[in-house]
Amino acid sequence: MSRWRTPVPAGARPDGPPEPGERDTLAQRGRRESARVLSRADLVQALAVCAVDPVSSVLATARLEIAVRSGFGAAAGQAWGFPAVGPLEAVCWAGANLVPVIPVADRARRAEAVAAFAAVARVHGRRSSSVVGEQWAALALWEELAPYWPPARDVRADQPSMAIRKPPLLPPEPTVRRSVPAELDLVLPACVRMFTEEVGYSPVASGGSAYAERVRSLITEGRSFVRLVPDVGGRPAVAFKAELGAVAGGVAQVQGVWVEPAFRGRGWSESGMAAVVDATRASIAPVVSLYVNAYNERAVAAYRRVGFEQVGTFATVLF
Repeated sequence: MSRWRTPVPAGARPDGPPEPGERDTLAQRGRRESARVLSRADLVQALAVCAVDPVSSVLATARLEIAVRSGFGAAAGQAWGFPAVGPLEAVCWAGANLVPVIPVADRARRAEAVAAFAAVARVHGRRSSSVVGEQWAALALWEELAPYWPPARDVRADQPSMAIRKPPLLPPEPTVRRSVPAELDLVLPACVRMFTEEVGYSPVASGGSAYAERVRSLITEGRSFVRLVPDVGGRPAVAFKAELGAVAGGVAQVQGVWVEPAFRGRGWSESGMAAVVDATRASIAPVVSLYVNAYNERAVAAYRRVGFEQVGTFATVLF
């Protein structure tokens, strides 16, 4: 059990999916138990489910907290709850990301929750650009949906979930700071380059403004960090950047970490992340988290040097 989870009774959260050969039977059984679309009246219960493991559930918790304050329209999605009747045992956020949160002890019950969420997702059709969450839950949900949804563009099945709740082990880079709205024209191109490198396509290729508005919002909220250096013409350019993509439940999840290629290999990601951790823990959240692809061994090692420790494993299915 992760050291970052709220204490629960011994044995209450066994890791891993159902045993081999168990899934088909449990999934068929699970389809007899349904999930429900939640209303604002259900959100206190939904947040309590997420609070069992604040690090792994921060993506869902952040959207639920917006729904509490401003409604589901502002949160840009729906919340589904399992079971359909009675106290909630699991929730799934359905928006830009499909995020299952299933802190259930019994393996059979966990499979029932996955099957119930998959049934709702099939009714609504694929509206999300990814399925993301704890490894076993995200992959089990995709296994249920794969026969009905279009093929995934990529399945990133092994993503260490890392967190730090203490000062960084390395000195922070003093020039890393929050970006300001006037710097959007500097920050946005760096964000687009990072996204394109990481995901494989440009988030602004279709000409829409949603991605730019997202970057603008993060800057306005003080959740965008940059290190600027002069370019060859003496003009400011982004050399390092990172954002706090989700903040909720005492956890801030770092996303979009990027170093300009010309400055890679100098330790700028480590010192930059140390600065982000320091600033975030001082004024935003006591726990800073992130998740990273296991094959990116250099990044995993860099985060460990900063002081991050693996506390779980995520998986992401990209469409």
